[in-house]
Amino acid sequence: MKEDAPPIPPLWSLTLILVLAFAVLFLWQRPAEVSAQGQRLLAVFLCTILAMILRPIPVGAAVLTGLALTVPAGIFTISQALSAYASSTVWLVMSAFFIARALIGSGLARRIALVFVRMWGGTSLGIGYALAASDMVLAGIIPSNGARVGGVILPITRTLAEVYNSLPGRTAALLGTYLMLALYESDVTACAMFLTGQAGNPIGARLAEQHAGVAMTWAGWLRAACVPALAAMAATPWLVYRLSPPEIKHTPQAAAIARRELAAMGPLSRDEKIVLAVFLLVCGLWATSSFHDLETTAVAFLGVAILLVTGVLSWKDAMQEHVGWDVFVWYGGMIRLGEGLNEFGLTSAFAGWVSGHFTGWSWPALAAVVILVYFYAHYAFASITTHFISMYAPFLGVLTAAGAPAPLVAYMMVFYTNLSASLTHYGTTPAPIIFAAGYVAHGTWWKMGLWISFANLAIWSAAGLVWWKYLGLW
Repeated sequence: MKEDAPPIPPLWSLTLILVLAFAVLFLWQRPAEVSAQGQRLLAVFLCTILAMILRPIPVGAAVLTGLALTVPAGIFTISQALSAYASSTVWLVMSAFFIARALIGSGLARRIALVFVRMWGGTSLGIGYALAASDMVLAGIIPSNGARVGGVILPITRTLAEVYNSLPGRTAALLGTYLMLALYESDVTACAMFLTGQAGNPIGARLAEQHAGVAMTWAGWLRAACVPALAAMAATPWLVYRLSPPEIKHTPQAAAIARRELAAMGPLSRDEKIVLAVFLLVCGLWATSSFHDLETTAVAFLGVAILLVTGVLSWKDAMQEHVGWDVFVWYGGMIRLGEGLNEFGLTSAFAGWVSGHFTGWSWPALAAVVILVYFYAHYAFASITTHFISMYAPFLGVLTAAGAPAPLVAYMMVFYTNLSASLTHYGTTPAPIIFAAGYVAHGTWWKMGLWISFANLAIWSAAGLVWWKYLGLW
């Protein structure tokens, strides 16, 4: 997928990055507990984040540059700088991209989406639920929400809209506007429901373990998310339907198209059967991790090995997984920079500074304020991952320092990071893809995003807090 154009000219971006570096290195009065190395690392980290936002060069190149600068700056040795590339978290994400490539390439992902449309496609509301259910199932193992939404579900969505002569422009409101909004606003729930829901989630899990001692497995994440996520998934297509109702309510042709497409695909092919078996095996082993000693990444490796041995995934396919390898490069680099912030005491220093301004506050009151600020800060981000990397660890540190139960706030913040992407037409990767289809006006998207954010906060806070109390997270 072609990288988005940078929001401002590269020369201006580089100027802003250099100004930020100068401010951190020469104008910031570092606390006594932060060493000179820590100050230099903070400059590298913040400049790398700004580069990821402004994109004067590709994201992977920006992170690799930042990581390279830590060596001559005396922050890390080269072995220390590269250590995160041996992390099981990084390889888990890479393995999931390989499995996702086979799932999409074999046609199984498209078949799953068509099955749901065939089941529920008789009404426009039913199509909304079919799209949401398809995305939810695929999120269990496809870590790229851009791939599963943009590559699998969106083409089906556009076809269904066009069948009813709902095209970008004057006829968008017939059906297409509703379907596009229902697809995207449901996707953020799918992202929040699974550790593999989108590429940044394992970073959140890693940060939770590093900074709060909370271990998040695929099964543990799903267990904590399932009740509020299913409630939100049930509510979202209906809420969008009420707030942006399609003019066409009954869509019998949609189900008929799905039946024809499935008939044309024929029975499951050999490759589809193998991918389906791997899908069930991997998810099954992840879900039953408490009963065996296989780690999450080892299970993913096993699935990839089966796909390679059977030829469903060729080595050429694996080498051509450009998005996955790009994620591998910047993912490992950002993990290492984040680890360094903790090692040099920067995260705890930030938490102490913020907590000092809220002396006497109870942790529930502080959590309500901090989480709202954290959530709506996503207006400034075009990536869930960047939001995680920039804000998750320090805000988590603030809440745990105030006495909040670490498991509760760690899980709440990973879920709310994903849900905050509902706000804008650039909130996460599928947003600009869907927006570019031309069915949803800018103002309509932002108004819908704000209303859905209120609903998500209410559902996840109400149902979630009760469920998380039952699970013993607080």
